[in-house]
Amino acid sequence: MFNPLREKLMYAVLETGSKQYRVAAGDTLEIERLDVEAGKPHTFDRVLMVGGDKVTVGGPTVAGATVIADVVGHIRGEKKLTFKMKRRKGYHKSIGHRQELTVVKIKEIKL
Repeated sequence: MFNPLREKLMYAVLETGSKQYRVAAGDTLEIERLDVEAGKPHTFDRVLMVGGDKVTVGGPTVAGATVIADVVGHIRGEKKLTFKMKRRKGYHKSIGHRQELTVVKIKEIKL
């Protein structure tokens, strides 16, 4: 969603778990599981872009840029169901998966 007030704030695009997220200070994210205890800080070093008044794009990462976040907790995502079937063979199988997630709250973006 486009929010013109948020656009003026400093933001960053970071990569974790082979996914990219656009974050600003105060945002809460659900990302793939990190091996960090709840309540501890975590630093993301793979910052692909930093924006705000001046945009800095990395190649592939912005040198010296980090995003500091607090780990709020660990949860499991919603259950995804898959149904396999081969017609006229009497074969059908249901498979479920729940992704392990970590909830983080972004504290600050450092350049």
